[in-house]
Amino acid sequence: MGAGVAQRLAEHKVKVLTTLDGRSAASTARAREAGMTAVPFERLVEAQLVLSIVPPGAAVSLAKQMAPLLAAERKARGSSDGGPVFVDCNAVNPETVQEIGAIIAATGTPFVDAAIIGQPPKPGAPGPHLYVAGAESGRVGTLGDYGLDVRVLDGPVGAASALKMCYAGINKGLAAIGAAMILAASRSGATAALYQEMSESLPNVLNSLRRQVPDMLPKAYRWVGEMHEIAEFADEDPAARDIFKGFARLFAQVAKDVDGESRESATLKDFFDKNPPLNPP
Repeated sequence: MGAGVAQRLAEHKVKVLTTLDGRSAASTARAREAGMTAVPFERLVEAQLVLSIVPPGAAVSLAKQMAPLLAAERKARGSSDGGPVFVDCNAVNPETVQEIGAIIAATGTPFVDAAIIGQPPKPGAPGPHLYVAGAESGRVGTLGDYGLDVRVLDGPVGAASALKMCYAGINKGLAAIGAAMILAASRSGATAALYQEMSESLPNVLNSLRRQVPDMLPKAYRWVGEMHEIAEFADEDPAARDIFKGFARLFAQVAKDVDGESRESATLKDFFDKNPPLNPP
């Protein structure tokens, strides 16, 4: 997602900074292909907007790493230009984003809660929606002039993250349910019958899962943390909380399989590959 957003901004002549310190060769290649400019970590605060787009489990630690740099940058620039705005775009629950906001606010840096909903931007496609919330959210609206679909929410910090939790819980929860039941069907010899029945009675669900489940496989390891965030978000409802903890275990199981024998991932792919789309383009 980070590379996709950066590429969209770069296509609109925005200079996008990133750091490649300790990153893999694949990450380095993606950054270069996206048109990003690599700088040392401490120079990221030279930007007007700092967009944090990392796995959920790394969101708080990144904010803590950035905090002293933001404080120093704000002091160096003075009152006329106090430094960048920090925008947390990660799939974290409202309590987590408020924790991040407090870390950033202690430096005097403006903070915006953001949620990215949709697929990474691709050439010729409209791209995801970027929802922003909080008192400083209007300052992110300028990105709408550079290829991003920015939507300002009338709500405090936490409103965008709450929306992300609800949407991701439905969207990725459906992928989890679909994967779990396809695997169960394969263990009990009901695969062909399941596909046939869904093609007749749930064609829209089947077509949606055809996209969602294969797309989930290489990302499953990243969705584990997100499911835990949603579980915490739903904590007041024990049944809902336990459902998403179960989804986290399922995605961890799939991720382990993808990196290992790939038996379950092959089963999930075969369910769709061996049957044609219901409404081919």
